[in-house]
Amino acid sequence: MAAEQPLAPAVEPPTLDPAREALLGELETTLDFRFRDRRLLNLALQHGSFAPSRPGDRRESYERLEFLGDAVLNLVVCDHLYQRFSDAPEGDLAKIRARVVSEPWLARMAKSLQLGRYLLLGKGEEKSGGRTRPSMLADLLEAVLGAIYVDSGFGVAHAVASRWLAEMFEELESPGEDFKSELQELLQVREHRLPRYRISKTEGPDHAKMFVAVVEASGRVLGEGHGASKKQAEQAAAQAALEKLQRRDRRPTR
Repeated sequence: MAAEQPLAPAVEPPTLDPAREALLGELETTLDFRFRDRRLLNLALQHGSFAPSRPGDRRESYERLEFLGDAVLNLVVCDHLYQRFSDAPEGDLAKIRARVVSEPWLARMAKSLQLGRYLLLGKGEEKSGGRTRPSMLADLLEAVLGAIYVDSGFGVAHAVASRWLAEMFEELESPGEDFKSELQELLQVREHRLPRYRISKTEGPDHAKMFVAVVEASGRVLGEGHGASKKQAEQAAAQAALEKLQRRDRRPTR
């Protein structure tokens, strides 16, 4: 099979000065991705309010790359959810996808990558706080992903986006298996208390680490669980606690 070829940009991006080149090289280290054409990354970080550097230059912005990156991101997320939640119906998958690609989650990811620091803005947008605005940060993340897709193709864009979103993917709960919410509702009704979770220890090597979580209420341990992430371990602990409470309920009274 022939290697995937990068797309040719619709418009040739302008050349970069050495200072901007160095700054974008710094960002590439954070992104853990090296562009073949760094001008695409620069375009992905250029807001429409930013004035052309030379008279007569065409005013460009990240909007076209954002449009492309939005589609790439949705496909990456859908692929992950389809593989991870193999028994979930389409409606549940759509709800989880909407959460992952929502503005707060994307802005959070963009903030962790410090994209706002490299954004090219006009003076008005700068003064109004555009550099830290969640909606703009979310747009930036999609635009940068779109630039990666144009630069190196979908396979590379998929791998990079999956790496960026790995922590968020770990936080996702399986549809219909939210044991933590179920336990919380049960304890609120019975004892008017909330469960508390803590990670008691970790096990295994760094590349295959397992977490051990315990859930407590009223000073007593209700359950313990193991998982490949803290969230999974807490869910397992909540499940163990529910099973323990259910067994107690089934005991015959004397």
